[in-house]
Amino acid sequence: MRADIERLFAAAPPSYSEDDFRLFARFKLALNEGRIRAAEPDPASPTGWRVNAWVKQGILLGFRMGSLVDMSIDRTRQPFFDKATYPVKQLSPSSGVRLVPGGSSIRDACYVAPGVTCMPPMYINAGAWVGPGTMIDSHALVGSCAQVGARCHISAAAQIGGVLEPVGALPVIVEDEVLIGGNCGVYEGAVIGRRAVLGAGVVLTRSTPVYDIVRGVVHSASGDNPLLIPPEAVVVPGARAFSHGPGKDWNLSLYTPVIVKYRDTATDAKLQLEDILR
Repeated sequence: MRADIERLFAAAPPSYSEDDFRLFARFKLALNEGRIRAAEPDPASPTGWRVNAWVKQGILLGFRMGSLVDMSIDRTRQPFFDKATYPVKQLSPSSGVRLVPGGSSIRDACYVAPGVTCMPPMYINAGAWVGPGTMIDSHALVGSCAQVGARCHISAAAQIGGVLEPVGALPVIVEDEVLIGGNCGVYEGAVIGRRAVLGAGVVLTRSTPVYDIVRGVVHSASGDNPLLIPPEAVVVPGARAFSHGPGKDWNLSLYTPVIVKYRDTATDAKLQLEDILR
């Protein structure tokens, strides 16, 4: 399948044959079943993850191949028009996904594992991978190709950004048992290590350094390397004062995330409520 996807992506024909659409259907089924993914764990990689560029090429192919169609349930009240290749994901009780009524949407071509809870309204985009036991809370977004591990909580209004292009770029990674607090934003391929906690309002991007006051280091992205948040780190919003110039004279400061501790028994006790909610 990989060779066929790469060939078709490179060829970029003006039109697509029935065989091409059958290839894409097989590709999309593999995405939906979690047999292929845009990025996967790789202990040999410095980030612990490997990008599968050909999978991202296949997702982009779907946008090229799809025609714009009417997906409205009731066009007079709420019309929807999207690519025919990416309808709403088909789920059933046997899928094991708890999709609570209230306006959520999950796009086709993503993997949502049994035991995932989706609180309304939330959205999961094509190419995403969401592990078992995870909760996606109200108004939260899991962007295209984002990888969210098992037993995570993506809290209300949190944004897990999508990274589809360039195809070689690492998508946002949230490893197992991570808590993403309310109104957080994780963008540009950041990797959140296992069992880390992002306090409400934390925003992580490539251009924002993270100050680790426990270990006395600064975590930042460099070159092709993404921002890495260490496993079990507890990150909260902080501020860094200007050291010179008008900023100092005016007593201004800049937002910066700060690692204030690493998870311990007290932190874990506060998170036990997550198990009850599931």
